[in-house]
Amino acid sequence: MRKGFLFVLIFPAIGFIANHASATIEYNLIDLGKLDGYDGSRAWSINNNGQVVGDAFNWYSNLNAQALLFDTTGGCNNIELGLISVEHSEALSINNNGQIVGASDNPTNPGGWYPTTFDPSGGSNIIQSNTEGYSISINDSGEIVGYLGSFFDTASAVLFGNDYQNNIQLGGLDGYTNSIAYSINNGGQIVGYVYNLYNYEPTGERAIMFDPSGKGNNIDLGSLGGDDSIAAYINDNGQIVGCASTVSNEYGLNHAVLFDVSNPNGNIDLGTLAGHDYSVAMCINNNSQIVGQSCEFSFGSLDNHTAVLFDPTGGGNNIDLNTVIDPTLGWSLRGALCINDNGWIAGWGNNPYGESSSFLLKPVPEPATLLLIALGGLAVRRRRK
Repeated sequence: MRKGFLFVLIFPAIGFIANHASATIEYNLIDLGKLDGYDGSRAWSINNNGQVVGDAFNWYSNLNAQALLFDTTGGCNNIELGLISVEHSEALSINNNGQIVGASDNPTNPGGWYPTTFDPSGGSNIIQSNTEGYSISINDSGEIVGYLGSFFDTASAVLFGNDYQNNIQLGGLDGYTNSIAYSINNGGQIVGYVYNLYNYEPTGERAIMFDPSGKGNNIDLGSLGGDDSIAAYINDNGQIVGCASTVSNEYGLNHAVLFDVSNPNGNIDLGTLAGHDYSVAMCINNNSQIVGQSCEFSFGSLDNHTAVLFDPTGGGNNIDLNTVIDPTLGWSLRGALCINDNGWIAGWGNNPYGESSSFLLKPVPEPATLLLIALGGLAVRRRRK
């Protein structure tokens, strides 16, 4: 079973190498590496302590992946989070307490995916649902959301109970058969989307805010004038980002969007990079910084995927993250998947060898900050003397 629309969108085939043309280095890049025996890696989530989780994978087998807690020093001493049996696992979210959720296979069904809470030490203290589905997001209270069922069959958005017992079914919207809960904030607000299936492919996606009580008072978040939309993330201030179609068309050309819960007609189109047609916002931190991906649409497919820091006003001052790293590193940043409150960005791209690998971007301290650090160190030395 494959994962949902956004998971498919942000991860195309290797090929494009970005054009680095910046004279200003604003972020230091740390190569998070992968695992021996795997083709690449993906960093899905970062918490405010700088811990990053994701997975290593092999290109032509979605059932051959290993959940990882990355070594953010760049030493590539990544921790394997364990496999329930022998096939596959993925870590999709880590909260500020270091709790990690995702999905993995089950000894009784090695080809399936089951909601999973991983042991951060890489040990065997793994908790798993006995029903197929995915855990996608966990907040600091340990509340977990995702879905049960199969994405390409019948999926139902869920607020999971302790140890995946006594789950709350979150429902959807009239006229839609499937639902996915993508994100839960520390206030317990939940967002995601609903959709139908046509020939086992998703169609008619619609972003919603779920009623966490499960009573079905879900809110349609609207779009940007088209039919489709997806809510990917909600921060602790209730700001929601994702993507939405700007017009109704057969290709579903979506733009990154900042949703307005109180007024769907006030949703903000975050646009794309210059020359691109398609974009998605994957994450917004509590400082309203938004990251995601921008792409070209050519001959029916998405190309030239590029990691982006979006202008939250919708003014179009979006930043290609390739232009604010050291160009001599030889990296092509393809997708920014998460940003923490310190402004650290986790994502994936092509390393200098053309391999798909995960990265961590840390803002370069401003000169004034460096001066304060130096003065602080000088003061400490004087006190010691």
